[in-house]
Amino acid sequence: MVMSDKRDYYEVLGVEKSASESDLKNAFRSLARKYHPDRSTEENAEDKFKEIQEAYAVLSDAEKRAQYDRFGHNGPSGSPFGGFGGGGGFNINLEDILGGDFFSSMFGGGGGRSNRRRGNDIRIIHTVSLLDIYNGSTEEIELDLPTQCEPCGGTGAEGGETKTCSDCNGQGRVRMRQQVGPFVQDVVRECPTCNGAGQMSASSCSPCDGTGQTTKATTLRFSIPAGAEEGTRLRMRGRGTPAPQGKGQQGDLFIEIEVEEHPWFERSGPDLIMSLPLGYADLVLGTSITLEHLDGKDLTIKIPSGTNSGETLEIRKRGLPGRRSGGRGDVIVLVKLHMPKKVNKKTKKALQEVKDALAPSDMVERIKQDAKDRRS
Repeated sequence: MVMSDKRDYYEVLGVEKSASESDLKNAFRSLARKYHPDRSTEENAEDKFKEIQEAYAVLSDAEKRAQYDRFGHNGPSGSPFGGFGGGGGFNINLEDILGGDFFSSMFGGGGGRSNRRRGNDIRIIHTVSLLDIYNGSTEEIELDLPTQCEPCGGTGAEGGETKTCSDCNGQGRVRMRQQVGPFVQDVVRECPTCNGAGQMSASSCSPCDGTGQTTKATTLRFSIPAGAEEGTRLRMRGRGTPAPQGKGQQGDLFIEIEVEEHPWFERSGPDLIMSLPLGYADLVLGTSITLEHLDGKDLTIKIPSGTNSGETLEIRKRGLPGRRSGGRGDVIVLVKLHMPKKVNKKTKKALQEVKDALAPSDMVERIKQDAKDRRS
């Protein structure tokens, strides 16, 4: 007897050998939705889907299941399943098992849907400054946006006169038989002749060339909320593409916020982060730096004497407004030692004197003390 290298069918479906018909169906439904090759992003989804189909086709058939339980994959006279696994399709209703919504979302079909469709959404990117985010702002832009053609009412037909599509009888949907893996499935899809509208134009409208849409210069006004995040989308309902043939709801316009780079600030939530390169003397003796902040007021950064490179200083409540927590974030300053690329002889001599004065008498002891400070 030649042993099969196929996985156990019960293991494939993740059920016990005592599983009921309902258990099998539920397991298959869950796995098929996960691994269907037209929707899944899983690796080797097609192979896994075929394996799941094969397992369910056998175990859902009482006679084949009985033979499989007795002989496994190596039944008498070769395969006990009557040519199972060959090129023929299984007469199983996938729509009944997976649900009509599964195929509707894949193929754009679905029984009982209205012919009234929605226009496409439009997305634009609008760039603002960090100052706009700090204070919030009111913006105004001009765009050429699609609008419904007035002469034809969006139908694309001359004078708005349309006729019923003969292929779908005005339903906008047609039923088609489709092969999904080894399964044969009846699915409902958008009518390709009328693009799901159910109506067709007798002759095309001249102003819009039969598209049902024209463009119009439009002024949009909207507000940028203070503290808005990069990628925030503002929605303007009904400003997107008109519905096909003027039947349905117009799509929406989404304005995605992009924040332009600031000369020295970077953002982390409501906090503003910057680095401050200072000389050795500034770190040893301490210093004070004043910059103009986003609000137009002075931002004073005080560096205590003995500050180490890599330390951070916080200036409370001078960051961006917090969208969730309320209040304002902080300004966080990363102190860095600035190393000059070139120094003159006079400066080198002065630095040598400082080096000699500050040199440790015992470097090993300094290393030990630094480790102790770091661990405390």
